[in-house]
Amino acid sequence: MSESNQLNTLNQQAVARYQNNFLKEVEDHVEEGQWVKMCMQCGVCAGSCPFGAHWEHSPQKLFMMIRAGKREEVLSTDSMWLCTSCYNCVVRCPRKLPITHIMHGLATYARRLGLVPKGQPTEEFATLFWNNLAKTGRINELKLTLGHYFKDGLISGIKTALGMQSIGIKMVLAKRLNPMEIFGGHGIKDLKGFQAIIAKAREIEDKKHGAAH
Repeated sequence: MSESNQLNTLNQQAVARYQNNFLKEVEDHVEEGQWVKMCMQCGVCAGSCPFGAHWEHSPQKLFMMIRAGKREEVLSTDSMWLCTSCYNCVVRCPRKLPITHIMHGLATYARRLGLVPKGQPTEEFATLFWNNLAKTGRINELKLTLGHYFKDGLISGIKTALGMQSIGIKMVLAKRLNPMEIFGGHGIKDLKGFQAIIAKAREIEDKKHGAAH
């Protein structure tokens, strides 16, 4: 089964299991999702967010939509992907809700179900970053940069790279970027142990979210 078909199946199973109780689904599968029902809709989170003017749906609106059962609208929006983890909302929330964690949890759950808007830049970069890190246990800055620049094709990548060449040269001179890393780069000593940890973490996550499978 292809990855897209598998994700579609997971989504259909979740829909069938929870039917019209999206709040329960969020409580079961989204990090800190049990706190959504405690939101009193004061709007302080939206007013405190540096990206407040750019939200399609602010946090408190998303929480209201979850309670109203607007599953597709919530999981297919890119609002939660705008969260920069500044924690202003958490600090200022009168009820001290873990809003940042919930937003990231919604993003993660949407990704697990294959419902992230196509071409969502934060999701694309997060995936690129993670795949880069998982190979050696450390980030290969050069490969990460090239992967990001060339994700939309050769021509687009060349144009982007040329536009950033002055910054790239300064980073090389400052020893913040090593051109030789294209051949491998640095890693960690116990790579096998690191990969075992990642495998175990994925196993735990799969069991934790097994009900959605």
